[in-house]
Amino acid sequence: MINDGDHFGVVVIGAGQAGLSVAYYLRKLGLKAGIDFVVLDRGPRTGGAWQHRWEALRIGSAHRINDLPGMDALGLSFESADRSAPAKVVVADYYGRYEQFYELRVHRPARVTSVYNRGIDLVARLADQTGEHELRTDVLVNATGTWGAPFIPWYPGLDQFRGRHVHTADYVSATEFAGQRVVVVGAGTSAIGFLLELENVAAEVTWVSRRPVEFLDEGDFDIEARAAAVAKQDAAARDGRALPSIVSGTGIPKTRRIAAAVERGLLVALPMFTRIEADGVRFEDGSFQSADAIVWSTGFRPELRHLAPLKLREKAGGIQVGNSAAWKDPRIFFAGYGPGASTIGANRAGRIIARQVVAALSNL
Repeated sequence: MINDGDHFGVVVIGAGQAGLSVAYYLRKLGLKAGIDFVVLDRGPRTGGAWQHRWEALRIGSAHRINDLPGMDALGLSFESADRSAPAKVVVADYYGRYEQFYELRVHRPARVTSVYNRGIDLVARLADQTGEHELRTDVLVNATGTWGAPFIPWYPGLDQFRGRHVHTADYVSATEFAGQRVVVVGAGTSAIGFLLELENVAAEVTWVSRRPVEFLDEGDFDIEARAAAVAKQDAAARDGRALPSIVSGTGIPKTRRIAAAVERGLLVALPMFTRIEADGVRFEDGSFQSADAIVWSTGFRPELRHLAPLKLREKAGGIQVGNSAAWKDPRIFFAGYGPGASTIGANRAGRIIARQVVAALSNL
């Protein structure tokens, strides 16, 4: 139960992989959930952003989902998870059991609308089922991820299109596009997943990408490529720049299903169109593709609007973060941002952040 004016040493915003990882290590270091720290999550259910993913997405067709730290104590692992069940269902189930086993006492649904200073205190304003509240805290860990900030790039004619614009965040099922002409925009695993689902459902499917798509043999999608992608994220965060895509630095693993789709000509990306017209898209060479819908698998931006009152954003477009903390305010830590922006780095970041948080509390 959250009451207006409650004080916690630590407030963690978000209960996806990054937030739960931090919470786990805070408990390991002796802090008690609901007393010393609280985890706030806007989702109605467990599972973080996974609870909002489309129904057809399976564990095996997504990028590798790493286990949460300590998940083995529950006898659970995504390596042995049911590959036939929707990923959203599996992840929600595992995360739910994890929260209960470690008594993390996540408060949901609770949407944090703003974080600001009041004297020496940090204040988090949130809205839950009982109304609006203010929580005071000494340290805040932002683990909101990106799902709440979908990105659609602007192209001339975007607003004149008579069909539907559908972002990854709004995609539910291929059946809603039955018999339609669909243009899929994007170069990541989500775009490829949509193409595979739409192939025998839509009347026509066209794939376009703003950059070349590199398909890698599964053995080539190795630790070195992952480490390089994380290093790019870390460098951008330290410089306060917008964060690059993890996928753009690692390529797409060529599973047997993807290899077969490449062979039959489905996964051949056209260069990006230059403008959108009322009934389709126009390419640089003048050619035209009719469309009833454009599916934008163009990614997300870090969800940071609630931190705006703290004025952490740099002119380069991002927040300058070093060693997981904001350089402008060392009381603000970021999990799931920069090198911890995917499951590649989330668990390691959770351990480091928890230690730094406990050290910060000791100094206070």
